[in-house]
Amino acid sequence: MQHKQAISTRRIVFTALMAALTMVSATLRIRIPITVGGQAAFHLGNTLCALDGILLGPWLGGLASGLGSALYDILLEPAYMSECWITFLTKGAYGLVAGLVMRSLPKKWGVYLKALAATVAGAVTYAVLYLSKSYFYSGMLMQGLSAETAWLGVVGKLPATAFNAAVAIIGAPLLAVAIRKALDKSHLSI
Repeated sequence: MQHKQAISTRRIVFTALMAALTMVSATLRIRIPITVGGQAAFHLGNTLCALDGILLGPWLGGLASGLGSALYDILLEPAYMSECWITFLTKGAYGLVAGLVMRSLPKKWGVYLKALAATVAGAVTYAVLYLSKSYFYSGMLMQGLSAETAWLGVVGKLPATAFNAAVAIIGAPLLAVAIRKALDKSHLSI
């Protein structure tokens, strides 16, 4: 017989809260126009995507990060609406990978080191997916760019992608430690 684990109301509410915070954090951005392939932006969305996976685990964390980011595309950035499904998958992968790494590492590592490793893994996964999307989907398929020109678009997005990853790698583990400590002190679990 299979054992099914029920998702508590608290976990559902916390997942929805984290999705909303992920959406809002993506609005805190500085846009950078680039010559080839559109634009790039510095923002805090990736920090929350990592935090989603760290706090909620792989499945709910992936759902919160993907849903929050896709809702940003749909509700707050209509130019990205047609790509919201890609955002859901790529940002969902960010939270999923962070959650999987967080869950798989031994407790002796401590929350900070586990969260750091989880954020690095999520950031690398997302960067590869995002830059691949920029090259193949946005560059070659949608804009009809040659391979070389599409590659220039990817190169133009590298600084913002690296900066967003660095901010997440610094911020998410610190936030995870603080939130875990507050939850433990309040005798709350998620």
